[in-house]
Amino acid sequence: MDEQIFKVDFEVRDYECDLQGIVNNAVYQNYYEHTRHKFLKSVNLDFNKLHQQGIDAVVYRVEIDFKYSLTSGDSFTCYLKLRKSGNLKYIFDQHIIRHSDEKLCSKATVTTVCVQNGRPVICKEVDDAFREYMSN
Repeated sequence: MDEQIFKVDFEVRDYECDLQGIVNNAVYQNYYEHTRHKFLKSVNLDFNKLHQQGIDAVVYRVEIDFKYSLTSGDSFTCYLKLRKSGNLKYIFDQHIIRHSDEKLCSKATVTTVCVQNGRPVICKEVDDAFREYMSN
């Protein structure tokens, strides 16, 4: 989990838990997406502006491994690092660490691409914004 470039702290809310008293699996995607969006804002990437130019950044693939369950009231941090695959794919490696015991609760690999008219494209604005943060 080295070379993390961004993090966001969270606390589990009661309504995010299922009947078993653990965070529902789908909620983890919200945690991961919120962290990515906060990162994008931190690098001044304006996806609304890109959309107006006909370019949309979209999720291509999500893989999540669940290790330990989060429960109501747990505080945790969602970490992120970034790499590029080929010319078109940006890969966000993310993970969640619970504060109380420092356990890895979940990890995810989220692959994104920029599309224009439904086809993947190289996006100079995104490349420029991400350049200094990408690992190999």
